[in-house]
Amino acid sequence: MTRALIIGAGITGPVTAMALQKAGIDATVYEAYDRTADGVGAYLNVAVNGLAALQVLDIDPSSLGGFDTPHLELCDAKGKPLARLPIGRATEDGLVSQTIMRSDLYVGLRDEATRRGIDIQWGKRLAKATTRADGTVVAEFTDGTIAEGDLLIGADGLNSPTRALINEDCPAPRYTGLLNTGGYAHGIDVDGEQGVFRMVFGKRAFFAYVKRGPGEVWWFANVPKAEQATDAELAELAPRWREELNRLFADDDIPALDIIAHTEDIAPPWNTCDMPKVPTWHRGSIILIGDAAHAISPTSGQGASLAIEDGIVLAKCLRDTPSVPAAFAAFEQARRTRVEKLIAQAKRTSDHKIPNAFSRLIRDKIIMPLVAKAANRATKDWVHDYRLDWDSPVTGHVTNQAAA
Repeated sequence: MTRALIIGAGITGPVTAMALQKAGIDATVYEAYDRTADGVGAYLNVAVNGLAALQVLDIDPSSLGGFDTPHLELCDAKGKPLARLPIGRATEDGLVSQTIMRSDLYVGLRDEATRRGIDIQWGKRLAKATTRADGTVVAEFTDGTIAEGDLLIGADGLNSPTRALINEDCPAPRYTGLLNTGGYAHGIDVDGEQGVFRMVFGKRAFFAYVKRGPGEVWWFANVPKAEQATDAELAELAPRWREELNRLFADDDIPALDIIAHTEDIAPPWNTCDMPKVPTWHRGSIILIGDAAHAISPTSGQGASLAIEDGIVLAKCLRDTPSVPAAFAAFEQARRTRVEKLIAQAKRTSDHKIPNAFSRLIRDKIIMPLVAKAANRATKDWVHDYRLDWDSPVTGHVTNQAAA
């Protein structure tokens, strides 16, 4: 039986392991950290294309602890609506976009993989990986242990050690011009529908919030900063971050200040980055998937969904092609155009969050009305209508049954 080594037990790693198992391929997942990060961190969106992909693996999306967020409303700094947009159309069986705590998604996918008999090993940080002449890949970990397999999958995220091993001259992640933060407010009520994100182009920064339930609001903020912050700058900013957020949203006619006041723990700021183009996705018996190959800005709401799609597509390619190199080539052919197009689209969206008087006028008076009109008239959505058919064979590339 073919044996795969998967580096990273975030979203991509466990999903890929389960997809490989479905394809008859044995996989072990190696995670650099232990479980101490479980239960902390921000939240994310899993769009309908990602939810539909989970169903390919017989995973019920409702079991992961998220809540429905089918629409978003874009507003100006006075709270005036500019556009109401669907976050992908509901599927035939009623699935709509879900918002979920990142750690809940991690834990849910890991636990399901473990329940299916997949081995996840903790405290295994990759130090080196090489491919022998016969195609066997050897992974060496910083604790001195070694693992061998027929292929190695780098599912180790934005700052992927695996990517660095096969891309000597790969550019660093690109800073998108925004700091990110967020939190969970309790004991507060805000106007608007439950499960509908209100996204506000504030005068100085971008603020978004959604009613999770009675008295509970989840929110995030994007703060423009021309240059990427150093670790020292982020550490210096963290103790006064609440004060800074209050200053940034003081002149906006939205409930940002109340939401911030009802948030006990605000996430310290971090740089928002993406990876617009990784030159080499695979070399020898080693391949990159998920954020390791194509990290996308959170603005897209597609990072988790693309990772889930990747794992299933790669498993199909390995199932249906005659060799590991052929499978890797088929995977890249199937995925690169889609993900890089999405990354470029997300970067344009991020740029709209960096305000100046002229761009604000063009955005609010021209761009947003056109976006709303186009979205409400559209009968096809190439992002969210993407579907994977597990039973269709791979013949040189993976056919997307809905839209590429």
